[in-house]
Order: sequence, then C-alpha cells, then structure tokens
Amino acid sequence: MTLEEARKSVYDILIDKIFDLLLKPKMQRFLRPFIDTVYSVYERYLYKQILRGPIPQHIAIIPDGNRRWAKKHGLDPKEGHRYGYEKMKEVLQELYNLGVKVVTVYAMSYENCLYRDEAEKDNLFNIIKSGLQSLVDDGVIQKYRVNVRVFGKLELAKKDVLELASRIEEFSSRFNERFLNIALCYGGRQEIINAIKSIVKDSLLGKISVEDITEDLVQKYIFTSHLNHFSEPDLVIRTAGEMRISNFLLWQIAYSELYFCDIYWPDFRKIDLYRAIRSYQQRERRFGR
Repeated sequence: MTLEEARKSVYDILIDKIFDLLLKPKMQRFLRPFIDTVYSVYERYLYKQILRGPIPQHIAIIPDGNRRWAKKHGLDPKEGHRYGYEKMKEVLQELYNLGVKVVTVYAMSYENCLYRDEAEKDNLFNIIKSGLQSLVDDGVIQKYRVNVRVFGKLELAKKDVLELASRIEEFSSRFNERFLNIALCYGGRQEIINAIKSIVKDSLLGKISVEDITEDLVQKYIFTSHLNHFSEPDLVIRTAGEMRISNFLLWQIAYSELYFCDIYWPDFRKIDLYRAIRSYQQRERRFGR
C-alpha cells in the first residue's frame, strides 16, 4: 500500500466512524429532522467511491442474524426470517443494478435441514417457495435475464419447493446474462463428497482415469459447474458478527475475499453493501501466489 492509499484508507475510516456515530439510535433522537439527509449524503458518498473501482462479478452471501434480530425486537423468529427475505429481495436487485453477474445465497444449510425443528423448517421452506415464485411474478428473472439454479441435498427439502424450483430453473434456462444460485439444504463438505462419488463412478465405468483427475475436472462435478470461470465468488459477505464460513462453498471460496459485518441481516443497508464492495476494491488479490 502506498502512502497515498494509506492516507485515503485512514480518511475512509474516519468518515465511516463519523457517520456510524451520527446514525446511532441515540443520536437519531437529536438529529431526527436531518437523519434521512445524513444517510442519503453518506450513501451517495460510498456509491460514488465504488463506481470508481472494479465491481465483483460473483458475490456470495451468508445472510445471518434473522432470529437474533427478531429476538432483539421482541418478535417471533418467523418474523425475523420474513424480514430477512424482504431484505434479500432489495439486496439482490441492488447487486444486479450494480452490474454483479452472479449472486449465490446461503438460503438453508445442510445442518438447518437436519436439525431445526419441523415448524421452523416449514416456515423457511414456505418463505423460499414465496421467494422463488416472486422472481417470476415480480419480473426479476425477465428484467435482468437471470438464470436460476437451486442446489444442495435437495432430498431434504419439501416436495412442493422442489417442484417449483424445477419449474423456475426451466423457465429461466433461456437466460445467461446473470445468475442466481440458491443453496438449499446445502453443505460444502456434502458437495465435495457428492463430487468424489460421481468421479469414482465415472472412473469405474472407464469414462475417466486416475490421471485425468485435476482441479479442472473436479470443477465439472460441483454444483456451480454451470458458471464456468465465474464459479468462484470474488467476495463473500456474512452478516451478524460471526467470523466463520459454516460449511459454505468450501471448494469455491479458496481464494475469495471475505467480508464480515456486525449488523443483523434484516438491518443490512445499502451503505453496508457499498462498504463491503469498497473493502473488496481496496484489497490486492493474490490467489495464493
């Protein structure tokens, strides 16, 4: 980092801290007449910053904190998931407007589908079903020409969700300008195990030899193989202060940039998204070299 870049970084941090202070709930009581203006000014400031740099082509999201957000506001956990879903719709549209080509969402983990109680799983499946249908009803697929894929240990999901997912995938298969991957009942270890099993089967059938097994070949057996050179996320965003990956895209994120923020997913704002992208732009990607 050059001296000029270091100065700019310090300046950015200072500006962020000032606006974080002004946007705190305690300060909002005093600044209520001006808070929308303060937020709008800061949002435009960040937006102009990120437009000067490269926009990540593939962003993966771990939208964490829905239940904790609901508890904080005295609501049923179901409401947290519902608000989280509404937030995902907003963020998805903003990402596509920014020119992001691929978005991968960690909708439900393999562990969620195994261990959450039935009532919570049913609620999550119903939200996902509504979300899938809204992609068509709201015209998102058609407007942005989005190819939708749903992947994971899908045998753990509800039948009606899978039937709808299959119809949405077929409907969107004509498009390839943008992609939306929905990781459902998904686990990174389980994905790798599935790939290994498929490779072994093809080897036993004589389709491939042991010498054929390379990173490029394994890439053809994982869930994101349809993305070709976009299969590896440039940026992974996780909310709610947890600094771990939680079995998400273990093969694909070997060289991804990771961004963690404290805010719960339902409270995730444009400024949080812009900060994540700005952080990505300020890093030097070395891909292990």
